[in-house]
Amino acid sequence: MNVNQQPQMAYGQPQPGYQGYPQPGYGGQHGTGGYAAAQYEPYNGPGPTGQGKTGPWSHGGVTLLLNVILNNHLHLGLMRGPPTSGTPSAPAPQVYGHYKQSDAQNGPPPGAAALPPVSQTYTPAAVNLSGTQATYSQQFGAPPTSVQQVTNQMAGMQVGAALPTTAAPGYGVPPVSAAYTSTVPPSFPPASTHLPPADRTAHGGPQSYYGAPPLTQQTFPNSAPPPPYSAAPPVSQPQQAFPGALPPSRPPTGPQLSYGAPPPQAQSGFPNAPPSQPSSGFPGGPAPPPASAPSQQYPGPVPHQPPVSQPSPFHAAPPPAGFPPQPGAPPSPAGMPVTQLHHQSMSQANHVSLGPAQPGGMPPTGPPPQPGMQGYPPQQNGAFGQMRGPPQGYPAAYQQNYGGPPPPPAPAPAAQKRLDPDAIPSPPASDIPPVQKTRHRIDPDAIPSPIQVIEDDKANKSGEPFTTGVRGQAPPLVTTNFQVRDQGNASPHFVRCTAYNMPCTSDMAKQSQVPLAAVIKPLATLPADEAPPYLVDHGESGPIRCNRCKAYMCPYMQFIEGGRRFQCAFCSCVTEVPPHYFQHLDHTGKRVDCYERPELSLGSYEFLATVDYCKNNKVPQPPAFIFLIDVSYNAVKSGMVGIVCQELKTLLDYLPRENPEVESNVRVGFVTYNKVLHFYNVKSTLAQPQMMVVSDVADMFVPLLDGFLVSVSESRVVIESLLDKIPEMFADTRETETVFAPVIQAGLDALKAADCAGKLFIFHTSLPIAEAPGKLKNREDKKLVGTDKEKSLFQPQVSFYGNLAKECVAQGCCVDLFLFPNQYVDVATLAVVPVSTGGSVYKYRYFQAQTDQERFLNDLRRDVQKQMGFDAVMRVRTSTGIRATDFFGSFYMSNTTDVELAGLDCDKTVTVEFRHDDKLSEETGALIQCAVLYTSCNGQRRLRIHNMAVNCCAQLADLYRNCETDTIINFFTKYAYRSMLSSPTKTVRDSLVNQCAQILACYRKNCASPSSAGQLILPECMKLLPVYLNCVLKSDVLHPAADTSLDDRAYLRQLVSAMDVAESHVFFYPRLLPLHKMDVETDTLPVAVRDSEERLSKGGLYLLETGLHLFLWVGANAQQELLQNVFGVPAFGQIDPNMTSLPVLDNPYSKKLRGIVESFRTQRPRYMKLLVVKQEDKLELIFKHFLVEDKNGCGGASYVDFLCHMHKEIRQLLS
Repeated sequence: MNVNQQPQMAYGQPQPGYQGYPQPGYGGQHGTGGYAAAQYEPYNGPGPTGQGKTGPWSHGGVTLLLNVILNNHLHLGLMRGPPTSGTPSAPAPQVYGHYKQSDAQNGPPPGAAALPPVSQTYTPAAVNLSGTQATYSQQFGAPPTSVQQVTNQMAGMQVGAALPTTAAPGYGVPPVSAAYTSTVPPSFPPASTHLPPADRTAHGGPQSYYGAPPLTQQTFPNSAPPPPYSAAPPVSQPQQAFPGALPPSRPPTGPQLSYGAPPPQAQSGFPNAPPSQPSSGFPGGPAPPPASAPSQQYPGPVPHQPPVSQPSPFHAAPPPAGFPPQPGAPPSPAGMPVTQLHHQSMSQANHVSLGPAQPGGMPPTGPPPQPGMQGYPPQQNGAFGQMRGPPQGYPAAYQQNYGGPPPPPAPAPAAQKRLDPDAIPSPPASDIPPVQKTRHRIDPDAIPSPIQVIEDDKANKSGEPFTTGVRGQAPPLVTTNFQVRDQGNASPHFVRCTAYNMPCTSDMAKQSQVPLAAVIKPLATLPADEAPPYLVDHGESGPIRCNRCKAYMCPYMQFIEGGRRFQCAFCSCVTEVPPHYFQHLDHTGKRVDCYERPELSLGSYEFLATVDYCKNNKVPQPPAFIFLIDVSYNAVKSGMVGIVCQELKTLLDYLPRENPEVESNVRVGFVTYNKVLHFYNVKSTLAQPQMMVVSDVADMFVPLLDGFLVSVSESRVVIESLLDKIPEMFADTRETETVFAPVIQAGLDALKAADCAGKLFIFHTSLPIAEAPGKLKNREDKKLVGTDKEKSLFQPQVSFYGNLAKECVAQGCCVDLFLFPNQYVDVATLAVVPVSTGGSVYKYRYFQAQTDQERFLNDLRRDVQKQMGFDAVMRVRTSTGIRATDFFGSFYMSNTTDVELAGLDCDKTVTVEFRHDDKLSEETGALIQCAVLYTSCNGQRRLRIHNMAVNCCAQLADLYRNCETDTIINFFTKYAYRSMLSSPTKTVRDSLVNQCAQILACYRKNCASPSSAGQLILPECMKLLPVYLNCVLKSDVLHPAADTSLDDRAYLRQLVSAMDVAESHVFFYPRLLPLHKMDVETDTLPVAVRDSEERLSKGGLYLLETGLHLFLWVGANAQQELLQNVFGVPAFGQIDPNMTSLPVLDNPYSKKLRGIVESFRTQRPRYMKLLVVKQEDKLELIFKHFLVEDKNGCGGASYVDFLCHMHKEIRQLLS
């Protein structure tokens, strides 16, 4: 089953925790709780022709067959080898580390049928499957005694519908032969195919567990001794899988059922399916009884089980080569069953079948737990659940045919009761031991994988440049490195849209609920191989604009009357072309100089603005930087003051400038403060700096004008003298109280006096409790978290800062705040001015010079040096039919159209939402123009223009075909984080889930072909919406852990509000690289693995990147050579967990790893501190918090659980 690219994906329902057994080297947080199963309606079985209603290829999305139990046990005997009369030979024992430690895997091995988790202690010993064994009494009803009863139980087994193939039903078991050495994985039957058990009466022994070939036996460290009875026939899984290596298959000990026979007539529906045990609904209540593993009826006593260290005498070896294929299965080349696929016209659908529905809308529950086989041992390193289908990229021939003719029933005693879940009565909940009341477990590899989608996009789109000339073309994902050729639309580096096909009408937009928005990063830094936007100078008359709507000249304007006039593409108004701008038209109606003028041929460019675009019609002064340093006791004691002063001595040589060859004309000033403010005169003519103290903080003023803001080159000696003296002057301070608002007021007044824009760099440590304007009190109250009053904690404490921010914006005074708190400082209030002025907040909790200095200094250097604009105003214009209605980001708005930014740097984004105010036309599409007026760092007034044209569509299917999930999630997050100021957090979370459910329900209802209600159908381009949305819902801001501080939540809330799509993507779904798979000979990175604990190998080394942190996780069994190469120590125990940088070692592995860390850091706007996490170490809890596909410690659902919950929500909307 090819999970992400081809349709037909089968998901199932989650099982909660696996309590009670030790898990030495892995284990995701699969706890109970989270979400209950979806509600189901009756399923009427296949049609009269033996087919389901639709083919698997009929939708433009992902069909995921989520059959509740299907991924655990439904491959009834499919993976067994051909019959053999002899007892299989036992292989040699394989100890834990048999495979190379470097070969961890992303998911189960290609051929491994993973098994369901156990609900009790893991027993590593083997069970004799061929000797005489005790018969265990059936607890839950007698087995069927006739073919008719078996038939009734099997009725309606087809779930994922598809056209039957003429070549073969697709159930043939491949002959085990030399072909198994092929690197192409074998084709496995689909998860939604339900097959009857094989005849197990002959050959004196039961078959192995359904469809799960036991893999090589291995011993696990710390395993408990086996109990007196076997909880389950054990199966051992390999620790790692190699690409192309297939696990040995086990020959069966009984005859095989022929799967090629026609279906019995009795299988026409579910007439005899008794009702199931109802389960409690989401989110609380007991989980439904589990589909426990099928029982094996042992006709003799339980055999002695060998100890862990010995090989099982009953373990199966691979059968000899050359066995004939199974009866009823057609011969197939290379041991693969041949299936025929029926492609239909639309792009492939993603279906997840949540299984046939139950009468009364109850979720299906599995068959009763059988005595003697209450679960399987956990896999050491892989995913739980069924085997994975062929990986993406393999030919479609390896896809199984879904819903072919069902096989006939086996005329055997039905000791194994794993048939269709709906055909078996569920036991009363009271009959089930409490530890077994778990839900079915879906195979995580059968649901859409973010890694697979990312890798496919890289493979398909990183080679060729992305040309922007095609209207409505979705760009490559943010995770793909690609070059852009600007041919009339802005580069995706500047603008990304949620949808590149906009609905023609507002009704259609409301129906789909897909947000229409653009994430705009006006001053984004482009890759080195792309040229920055051209600067166009139209002279004194300024840029050419439309007379009516004031849109700027762009490639969409239509020249008429021989080029003497142009018609505006935004408002259709006709405007005269100024004589100096006139040019003749060619035979196509284009100007002959079209490709010589950036504004007529490119999507992004700049105009030089005239004095009319300047404040008060005056050419602006170059901006100034003012450094305001807290010198209270905490600041001095932590070492912050000394570090800042030392760094500024060199950093002032790197102030921003247009031309690297020319000196920066940014002027600088210095202030220190605690309860009072100290201004410094550093005029170049002075022998040493002079300090002036302002103690009346209630009435702030700047005590000097001349000598406060100076040129670095002129006053270098005096400045350096000052920076040397500041740490000495305050070394013995005992002042612990600080002010904050007067500090901003002082910087603002200084810029007003100098009549220039600028930036304040404030280095602050504590809650401002000293008597002064803007004084704050400690209002951190954990009791309010989760209540309706929680929103007040994210609102500013006092209104003073809002008014101060307004003044700062009017002056072009941007504020960057560096916080060094040891306790609550009320970030929600202190960040008001930085956020409103387009500034940034940096936070270093419990700052320690030794460990945090590198991160702080790198952030400071980048913040001082980065390109930025001052005193900026941004306006977004649109063509008729839509308008910009809402804006998100770090800025201030005094009216409904103008986004005002005192400062705008290369990292800031503004997110704009659009709404319909009229109908749109499919012919003309929709146009967006973003214009930003700003002062460059050398004092030049400029206009940065970005143009974007998108398609319009009258069909919902076209809308769903051209969306971008990453941008949708970025928008949803910003919308939700802002909503927290006015709504309880639970309401915000619920509305997010509801809107996403509406988006997917609308697709299901209007775009997907009719199919079983038990299928979750996702649009191809939105198949990752559930997993990413779950990451947002589990984020610290919306779903905090008990130890998450309010300051941290407020900090992350404002941080995410200005993030671009690439940053928000890695923030919510971190990148996890298996470094032990790294190839030091090439520049390529190892393929990332999914963010789940079960993907980690004890022998591995993993790098996790969140955009704010880097974690290097070291497995306890990592190879000595690996540790020596990376850390310079031979043993796991000798690694220093407190190191924040890797040792510089002279070997290729160390060099490449340090290069990766460095390149990751340069890609992000904030320096990521490296934390080394040893397995089982205390830091591992923090690391696991970022494994976002797992259930988290504070109740956040796992990906699998959330998918089931989304399916339930969608079905409720559809019903």
